[in-house]
Amino acid sequence: MIVQKMTFELPQYTTRNGALLKRVRVGWESYGTLDRERSNAILVTHYFSATSHAAGRYTAHDVLPGYWDAIIGPGKTIDTNRFFVLSSDTLVNLNARDPQVITTGPASIDPDTGARYGMSFPIVSIHDFIQLQKALVESLGIKRLHAVVGPSMGALQAYQWAQSYPDMVSRIMPVIGAAGGDPFLIAWLDIWAQPVRLDPKWRSGNYPESDPPVEGLTAALKTVTLHANQSEWAASFGRAPAAPGCDPAQALSHRFMIEDAVGQLAAMRAVTADANNFLYLIKANQLACADPQQIKVPTLILYSPTDLLFPQPWIERTAAAIREAGTPIDMAPLHGPNGHLNGVLHIAQASERIAGFLTE
Repeated sequence: MIVQKMTFELPQYTTRNGALLKRVRVGWESYGTLDRERSNAILVTHYFSATSHAAGRYTAHDVLPGYWDAIIGPGKTIDTNRFFVLSSDTLVNLNARDPQVITTGPASIDPDTGARYGMSFPIVSIHDFIQLQKALVESLGIKRLHAVVGPSMGALQAYQWAQSYPDMVSRIMPVIGAAGGDPFLIAWLDIWAQPVRLDPKWRSGNYPESDPPVEGLTAALKTVTLHANQSEWAASFGRAPAAPGCDPAQALSHRFMIEDAVGQLAAMRAVTADANNFLYLIKANQLACADPQQIKVPTLILYSPTDLLFPQPWIERTAAAIREAGTPIDMAPLHGPNGHLNGVLHIAQASERIAGFLTE
């Protein structure tokens, strides 16, 4: 599929904390066709470091498609011959330097000052993310979503949708994510943020666009990269040196291949990321606290048994709370060497379960 990034704009939006934002813009894309009754819409909510690019390519020359292209498209698990699938960037989207991302956040221009918001941007939450999604959905004349599906931070949004707007959602499919807000994850997210705050170029968030805290952001994204994978993925690099003949035992400057690999992946992601957006996105995830006992719509939870971000016991705790509330719920594992990222890279394993759930 060749897809196009579109823009949804609100003249103003008041956050859950009561802050007023003007000219709020959200990038979004869609796949498939909305039916006459506007009843076949599935909303995809994206993970922490992603954008609304869930499937397809912007051009035929793109190296990679959207992150869930394996299951979204004509004749695929989420069949765009049947469903109208839409996905929108969250507020404070991490990838503010990506030309395909126009969504409002700290890196955006404040229309009142003509300068970047920076740290004057208000705190936003998962609740705010879904409020803007709701406005987008309603602008398309959609009164009820066939499903809300999404991995990781997308799972947190799916839970929040089910709690906040049960009359607008027929079912949810949270992937690699638990509800409730665990203090251990809050602490881990703070560790993600620390390298940015320690970078002298961060300047308490008042850095110029031409001189951002790249080193701190890259170091932070190294932590994110390793945390989102797990030991089986790292084991594929073995104990080989990063450079031939540079034995790590011979000098502090000699590195292992796994160290260089994590560093290179982080550096690639830092190119399109913004440090302040990263910190605001972390805060939004720390504030996530959907109550699973209030979820009343059928739920399919897909999880990774080797997940380090949302361990299996957390998933089981969430499922038990939903089940105790009398809500129909099912669970299925996703296996692979990538830990948390099994929910992105190996989602096709659950194709049959997903297809069945969407047609129930």
